[in-house]
Amino acid sequence: MSTTNVNIRMDSELKKQFAAFCKDVGMNMSTAFNIFANKTVKEWRIPFTVGQDEPNAETLEAFREVEDMKKHPDQYKAYDSVDELFADLEA
Repeated sequence: MSTTNVNIRMDSELKKQFAAFCKDVGMNMSTAFNIFANKTVKEWRIPFTVGQDEPNAETLEAFREVEDMKKHPDQYKAYDSVDELFADLEA
């Protein structure tokens, strides 16, 4: 199997911390990245959860808007079909 070089740009402090972690668990950064790449390809997914604990500001605003719609349904127009919605948008 032939190998190739891959260059990754990363914050210098993060690199220092990651190198220290890798050393503590008995590997180098190249091995760690190869483990990540192999697991990603084998499972066809990022092998850990990527996300955030709290919804972002836009999502929180959408939640608030829905709650307001529930409290004041008479202030919002409802549609019985997508065609009706588009007809209203085009008017």
